[in-house]
Amino acid sequence: MAFQLPTDLPLELTPFAFLVGSWRGTGVVSYTINDEQLETEFSQTVSFTHNGDDYLRYESNVVMLSDQSLLPSEVGFFRLARDAQEGDSGPGLLPATGKKLIQSREDLETYRNSDDGFDIEAGILQPSGISELYFGNIKGGRVQLATDAVLRSPHAKEYSAGQRMFGLVEGALLWAWDMAALGNPLGSHASARLERD
Repeated sequence: MAFQLPTDLPLELTPFAFLVGSWRGTGVVSYTINDEQLETEFSQTVSFTHNGDDYLRYESNVVMLSDQSLLPSEVGFFRLARDAQEGDSGPGLLPATGKKLIQSREDLETYRNSDDGFDIEAGILQPSGISELYFGNIKGGRVQLATDAVLRSPHAKEYSAGQRMFGLVEGALLWAWDMAALGNPLGSHASARLERD
């Protein structure tokens, strides 16, 4: 099925257009825990949706293929990295007090970076008490992110950094996640190939 640009996509989200929708596929977790190598296959569903505002909502659900047990899900938000403006709502439930500054394609282009992409940020929350703040860039059909901050509940397992990549290759969404956790330095953690649902 050929991808079609969503007609209701806010102008500010057009750099993210290739991500919008639901994706399904399989992948592999490979990580060292207590000097023992864990490797297992999983199935995953991912969705990138929007409600008309200037961010994408991200949701991931993962099931281990061997026994159908649930692996941690994630939720988060992706957006252009830019200073808050009067046309933005928040903090909290405060409404916007002005008009949005990105009203045209030319306005959006003012945010293009020197690498011909756009700087972006993402906040991703794991149910195990870990919250990640990522900064990175999006260019064409590729997203690259690295953690700027990781917040952990005092009850969460040790996790100190992450890097993520999403790329559109021949219509499939490929992703890879590197992490530093459980005493290990930053290294490969998981990857998958997803098809549009």
